Amino acid sequence: MNRKPTNAADYMEALPADQRGALLKLRKQIRAAAPGCEEHFGYGLPGFKLNGHPLVYFGAGKKHCALYGAVPPGFTEQLKNFKTSKGAIQFTPQKPLPAVLVKAIVKAKVAENEMRWPVKKMKRAGK
Repeated sequence: MNRKPTNAADYMEALPADQRGALLKLRKQIRAAAPGCEEHFGYGLPGFKLNGHPLVYFGAGKKHCALYGAVPPGFTEQLKNFKTSKGAIQFTPQKPLPAVLVKAIVKAKVAENEMRWPVKKMKRAGK
């Protein structure tokens, strides 16, 4: 009986080695591009949140891996060799997303999150 994974470690462990390797590399690239983000497991996928709000998710299908989250505007040309939809970018372990592109997309997602959900500064006591 196959159980649905309930955390990122279980999710990754269930993947074929090539997909696991590609997603572990992607996870490392996301973390480097958004050092303030925190790991999260939601919608049955591993991902990251920033200031408590979803940033990106990633996962694998039968024949592909994917980075999930609305694709920021301005990346059409860089993504022309990948299958994309409004909320996903598909790639394969043999043809992963370039690290420079992952960094740019994640930085754009961070900027979107910060604009959409600005971090409220706490007032200091006595002021």
